[in-house]
Amino acid sequence: MSHLPVIIGMGGVSPAGRTSGHHAFRRLLLGQLPDTQQQTTLLSLASLTGLAYRVADNQWRTPEGQLSSEALVARYRQQLLDSSLIRRIHPDWFDVHAHPATRNLEIKPGESPIQFRLRRRHLPEPLPTGWSVADLPGNEVEVTVNQPFAATLSTPKEALVQSAGMLPTGFKPGAHYRSANHPRALQMAVFGASDLLGQIGLPWQQIAGKVSPDQIGVFASNSIGQLDQEGWGGLLQSPVTGKRTSSKQMPLGYAQMTADFINAYVLGNIGQSTGLLGACATFLYNLQAATNAIRSGRLRVALVGTADAPVTPEIIEGFRAMGALADDASLKALDNLEQLDSEHYRRACRPFGNNCGFTIAESGQFTLLVDDSLAVELGAQVLGSVPEVFANADGYKRSISAPGIGNYLTLAKAAALGRSLLGEKALQERSYVHAHGTSTPKNRVTESHVLNEVAKSMGIQSWPVAAIKAFVGHSQGTAGGDQFMAALGNWSEGWLPGITTVQEGFAEDLHDSHLFLSNQHRETGTQAMDMALINAKGFGGNNASALMLSPSVTQAMLEKRHGKAAMQKYAGKLEETLQASAQHEDRFLSGSFKLTYQFGEQVLEGEELTLTGDSLEIPGYSQKVNLNLRNPFTDMFE
Repeated sequence: MSHLPVIIGMGGVSPAGRTSGHHAFRRLLLGQLPDTQQQTTLLSLASLTGLAYRVADNQWRTPEGQLSSEALVARYRQQLLDSSLIRRIHPDWFDVHAHPATRNLEIKPGESPIQFRLRRRHLPEPLPTGWSVADLPGNEVEVTVNQPFAATLSTPKEALVQSAGMLPTGFKPGAHYRSANHPRALQMAVFGASDLLGQIGLPWQQIAGKVSPDQIGVFASNSIGQLDQEGWGGLLQSPVTGKRTSSKQMPLGYAQMTADFINAYVLGNIGQSTGLLGACATFLYNLQAATNAIRSGRLRVALVGTADAPVTPEIIEGFRAMGALADDASLKALDNLEQLDSEHYRRACRPFGNNCGFTIAESGQFTLLVDDSLAVELGAQVLGSVPEVFANADGYKRSISAPGIGNYLTLAKAAALGRSLLGEKALQERSYVHAHGTSTPKNRVTESHVLNEVAKSMGIQSWPVAAIKAFVGHSQGTAGGDQFMAALGNWSEGWLPGITTVQEGFAEDLHDSHLFLSNQHRETGTQAMDMALINAKGFGGNNASALMLSPSVTQAMLEKRHGKAAMQKYAGKLEETLQASAQHEDRFLSGSFKLTYQFGEQVLEGEELTLTGDSLEIPGYSQKVNLNLRNPFTDMFE
């Protein structure tokens, strides 16, 4: 018997805001929601970004003094909207008008004087002999050199790519715990995992106490490690910039450090730890490992997630050099523009439309899976389930970055499993796809062909396709997590996001005879979709597709296996779970972000363990680790 991996929680943060409470999903289609939901999600953004915090019922402290919820939203609505989703890169990340660059400056005898401009902060210290400086507006200076000189200078230039999907402006994940010198992605992981644990509505100790310590797993990473100043980015830059290399930059740069932080400082996990990498499919690779472990019975609890923070000048320039990003020149050419304004940057990502490249983004998404028996026993929330994730490579390739055939296998198998579980009619009429939808010209053709061929082969006449990178951008390894979050949002809120950044119609070179693509949000209701397929196509031939089942389908499966009596007991426990989850939502909504970060607490040494031939007993864990392991190869021994 296979155990069903049940989704009992979701937490994190993306350019759309906080994941729990479905606030990030609501931000994608805010204008379609009732006024009360709009207000709550805008208040969530206000508290997340530090703009306001609640001091009493319906009273918020803001830069203008104390305001009611209604007055706060009316006053700051546009500011909150402008500070989220894809937008022009904010100076909190880096100055797009002073993009880091170097130039060799040599003035030979007889060539001086010579003049040029610099940002004041790029002036060498001390000022070389023969240099004079005059102030200019905008913190620039005009330098005059009056004698021969030779040096390599750091000089600013205009960034070629100026749009990105950034976490809401003003949100600093490291401000809510002791985050000294932690890379941004790891700060996001601590925030996201803490958000998840609160949203679950069950104390972690209660969940962990129901299982053996070695039946818990953490499956978390990111796609390219930590490449900001606190990680490997600073490690590589320090020797050439004259800065000191810190002792933390090397270890904290590893991609699996996401799992390591959650094990060591959030959960105190001593069970399985896995950090898989698969380019854009990284979240789904970790999800696959977790679902396989739960289905087999080897694990009963699995925390899954990724956190990527690639909005840095170096990473952006690397993808731009590949021709993968939507740079400013290409966006201008695409729309025949002389200048780009804020609305043009908003529409930089146009999946399946006439487009010119993807938009880089940052995000951290985390979920908790348990087996079906444990979900019922705990009285856990049932947000859905993940019966399987499929991953396949591309085979022989012309170019390592080019798409291949692996995605046909993953998506076809995910659709086929959905058909096997729920029947042809459910697949054909009550399923949809969260496409990878990167917004590159090549992806729109290749992925649309994959989707269309699978739909055609399965008898699907008009398969709904969502592509939320249009709003949040491409968060690299966490992209599948953003899609996962949006699927849960559909079942909660009853809306399927449209690809609204495509205003002039979808591209003519698509394969879409059996697809339903829309640039309008579509109200489906919370019960219309039985299943969602999450698709990822990654560089290097890393393809993955996950099958997700709706909460109502999952509930019916639980009742079929465990019986009505067990589900009645479950319903009683669920009320307490929902109350605790609502309390977490209220705390976070008010701006009280008390994150779980236990540095140096409850540390154990080997001498404190009790080891016998049959078991291993660990202080603080209610169940022992069983050492009476059965021989799985009995047929191979006499």
